[in-house]
Amino acid sequence: MKRQKNIVIYPAVFDPDVGGINVTFPDVPEAITFGKNDNDAAYYANDVLGLVLANRKNLPKSSTFKDINLTDGQYVVMIAVDLDEAKKKIKSPTVRKNTTIPADLDEKAREAGINFSEVLTEALKAKLGA
Repeated sequence: MKRQKNIVIYPAVFDPDVGGINVTFPDVPEAITFGKNDNDAAYYANDVLGLVLANRKNLPKSSTFKDINLTDGQYVVMIAVDLDEAKKKIKSPTVRKNTTIPADLDEKAREAGINFSEVLTEALKAKLGA
């Protein structure tokens, strides 16, 4: 079964300034970024929104266009972000685990150049569906 994507969409206020575009999110005030042009600003807006919201349990309600007050020159761009993909960008701290395996398996794995941490991580992700 294909897993459903965890996509959220929020309005971003693009505010052209000398040298680029400032980007803020009325519903996520701590998400602020900047870009040289529209494409650059949209790219960084997606990135910052994902990083800020990735681990939140309760997401803020998304405003509608009519709820947003703009000043001269500002415009709204809807930014979509896949929160599952954003979580992958956040480096998770690692912990050391001591494990016991059969000696013959250890020997064969070392001869094959297998990275034990990588195999254990992949196996746990598969087992947990993460």
